[in-house]
Amino acid sequence: MAAVLPLADLKQQVRPDTWLNSIIKGDCVAALEALPDHSVDAIFADPPYNLQLGGTLHRPDQSLVDAVDDEWDQFASFEAYDAFTRAWLLACRRVLKPHGTIWVIGSYHNIFRVGAMMQDLNFWLLNDIVWRKSNPMPNFKGRRFQNAHETMIWASRDAKAKSYTFNYDALKASNDDVQMRSDWLFPICSGNERLKGEDGKKVHPTQKPEALLARVIMASTKPGDVILDPFFGSGTTGAVAKRLGRNFVGIEREQDYIDAAAARIEAVEPLGKAELTVMTGKKAEPRVAFTTLLEAGLVRPGQVLTDERRRYSAIIRADGTLAANGEAGSIHRLGAKVQGFDACNGWTFWHFDDGHSLKPIDALRAIIRNDLAKLD
Repeated sequence: MAAVLPLADLKQQVRPDTWLNSIIKGDCVAALEALPDHSVDAIFADPPYNLQLGGTLHRPDQSLVDAVDDEWDQFASFEAYDAFTRAWLLACRRVLKPHGTIWVIGSYHNIFRVGAMMQDLNFWLLNDIVWRKSNPMPNFKGRRFQNAHETMIWASRDAKAKSYTFNYDALKASNDDVQMRSDWLFPICSGNERLKGEDGKKVHPTQKPEALLARVIMASTKPGDVILDPFFGSGTTGAVAKRLGRNFVGIEREQDYIDAAAARIEAVEPLGKAELTVMTGKKAEPRVAFTTLLEAGLVRPGQVLTDERRRYSAIIRADGTLAANGEAGSIHRLGAKVQGFDACNGWTFWHFDDGHSLKPIDALRAIIRNDLAKLD
């Protein structure tokens, strides 16, 4: 079974990794306050929607609809819901790493209040994702449009967080080489995926489909990252995180949900390293300036660079610029100038002689990037 950690034990832990891949039993705000600062890479939050149901709902045949009427989704007022939302969002912001991102899912009942609160707390909204349900529940009264979607807000910790994870190239490749859009079509959780008790009833009324969580996790995290779910419920986040080679920490106060989630996660088989390798492109690689090659001693002032066919040559100056024929500039600008072009990729145009052959200076940039990767 997945580890279950009582909140009292969490507060007494010494090593920060003791809570990884565990379910913390307790109130979400209190549990979040016990976690270390800047300790998680991503958050997926599926908070109470505060559905404000006005009574029982029946189908046209008078059968009862199994609606969300649990105590945890009921609040005395909008003001009470807002206070709760502010408390857990502030606690999430503290544990989120500076480069981390947060996903919050909701319906029209709550998502606009949550979004406004996130902006008030200086989260920086990156996208709103519309989850279109391919098999939504009908509107039985026929007094409104069929509610066929939910909304997810994706945000960084603040406006300055530019290095957050977004696996753009992998998403595009998996989408037939077309940019992934912000409207996602998935069925609601049903069939064998839906957890049910011995009485045949749903274990959790708002269990999310694993396909939805898989796209969230594959889009915004890397293998080995830590994903926090402060409203863990039936454990979908933990199950998908384990299968995809990520760490998780869940917070849940209801023992029935904890038992079901722990058993569910225990049965998951993680994928192997080959299957989990994330496709990346040039945009995802760390930026390396030409002057960094100088500072690392990979090139030196006065060294001559040429193009692959030795038609053009330039010398490296101590300030990191190149000079040739009375002209000077960056590797890109001078490469374009000597060819009479408007633009040039200096990294692939300029070559150095390693004593055996000419190689593009991009090979030296790769050395720097490999070194940076070892520091992550």
